[in-house]
Amino acid sequence: MEFAEPAVAAHHYAASLALYTDASDVSAAMAGGGFVLLDSRSRAAWDEAHIPGAFHLPTAEIAARAPRELDPGVPVVTHCWGPGCNGATRAALALATLGYRVKEMLGGIEYWRREGYPVRTPAGITADPVDPLTAPTAVSCGC
Repeated sequence: MEFAEPAVAAHHYAASLALYTDASDVSAAMAGGGFVLLDSRSRAAWDEAHIPGAFHLPTAEIAARAPRELDPGVPVVTHCWGPGCNGATRAALALATLGYRVKEMLGGIEYWRREGYPVRTPAGITADPVDPLTAPTAVSCGC
């Protein structure tokens, strides 16, 4: 097994933290504003459930709509369905190409919901029970 030199590892992990965030950090930061949470899923997926306060902009529409609808001075956090989907990555790439500062929310709306954060559905705002495998309630991971 090979290991990177500490300076290489430090550069990699610093870049990772600059490019990725998670549901817990997004939830904590939403009250303070300062960024747009962009849901890049389809209209049908958005209508089924979405994060309150998120902005809906499907990936395929970013090139046409972002310059008109998003302030280039405001950072964007993208999310899509979940860890098995690269839609948020494609959305982040499209935005970065247009000159936006961007991060991707790891886990997407799947992990948002699994961690018990609220979503807006046709029936109103609701929250799923916390999945103890993704957000243990008895102990903190301490990260």
